[in-house]
Amino acid sequence: MKKELLKILKKDAFFKKRIKLSSGKMSNYYVDVRRVSLTPEGVYLISSLIWRAIKNDKIDAVGGPTLGADPIIGGVCMVARRTRKDLKGFLIRKTPKKHGSQKLIEGRELRKGSRVVVIDDVATSGSSLIKSIEILQAQKIKIVKAVTVIDREEGATQNLEKLKCPLVSLFTKSDFYK
Repeated sequence: MKKELLKILKKDAFFKKRIKLSSGKMSNYYVDVRRVSLTPEGVYLISSLIWRAIKNDKIDAVGGPTLGADPIIGGVCMVARRTRKDLKGFLIRKTPKKHGSQKLIEGRELRKGSRVVVIDDVATSGSSLIKSIEILQAQKIKIVKAVTVIDREEGATQNLEKLKCPLVSLFTKSDFYK
């Protein structure tokens, strides 16, 4: 399953070109995971592999920063349900909703003390994950770990360690250069 996903990511989502990342840093390559996570096969493979990585953790929910995590969170919740685990999903907005409930965290209500895994598609410095973790910690929610499809190996692991949050990645940058 993992080899199959890597093959698809290399074929459909990996681009060797100069690009500006969300961090503002320039890179010689880009991996657009959404080109895979928004397909039936891609979201199934990603979600199944993430579920394997977290299924033994005692958690109540999975979630992460919108937009990269959106399809993955839904997929992980669906895969978990197939194993009879009722897992909540949540999304963290970049800014609070300006109308209605004005929420920053979307999905079923997370209670104080809930145990969660934070998910994202790609981690570079980990800034999106860190922002999500800080928002959750302010709500007294326990982050068990963070999981990403790809770790670009540019500081995310070390930056999350400072928050005592281990980072698990399905793939790293080096997997794309083999």
